[in-house]
Amino acid sequence: MSYDRPALSRIVLDILCSIAPEVVPATIEPDRPLRHQVDLDSMDWLNFLVALHERFGVTIAEADYAQLVTLGNVLDYLLARLGREGA
Repeated sequence: MSYDRPALSRIVLDILCSIAPEVVPATIEPDRPLRHQVDLDSMDWLNFLVALHERFGVTIAEADYAQLVTLGNVLDYLLARLGREGA
C-alpha cells in the first residue's frame, strides 16, 4: 500500500495521539523535535515507534532511532521504507 505524505501524517499523528491523548495534532510543527513538542518520555517514545512498526510493518532499527527527531523525519523515514518494502 502506498501513502501520500498528508495521509501518512494523519495516521502517524493518530498513533501519537493514542500514546499521548493530550496531543493536539494541529499544533505539531513538522520541523521541531517531536518529543519536546508533546513531552513524551522515553517509554512513550518507544511505544510510539513500536506502534508505527505494528501499523506499517516497517522495521525501525534501534540504530535509526536517532534519525527520528521531528515529525518530518518520521514521515521521511516511513515513506522511504514503505516505498522500498512495498508495505
